[in-house]
Amino acid sequence: QVRLVESGGGLVQPGGSLRLSCVASGINFKIHPMAWYRQTPGKERQLVATITSDGNTNYTESVRGRFTISRNNVRNILFLQMNNLKPEDTADYYCNTRRAGTSFWGQGTPVTVSS
Repeated sequence: QVRLVESGGGLVQPGGSLRLSCVASGINFKIHPMAWYRQTPGKERQLVATITSDGNTNYTESVRGRFTISRNNVRNILFLQMNNLKPEDTADYYCNTRRAGTSFWGQGTPVTVSS
């Protein structure tokens, strides 16, 4: 059974930083591309960043240069380092992977950027 568990969200002031983590189990983590999405109420889930099995990364334009996605293939953990946070980064953040055409999600971790 695939399980993704996010943590690390919270309340932070504009300009601050947070590091999100996603612990994966039930999959051969090191061979799967991974991704972070975010969602605000009433809006569709938005792709934030992706990382391939060999570490190639891609970011949505609004976070490029501020966010860094990374992975630890020994501990089966996906990370999202978020720096210089802005109020518009406020959202629930979700970890995602796909296996055999099926998409798997964690429960999400909330991030609030506010003074």
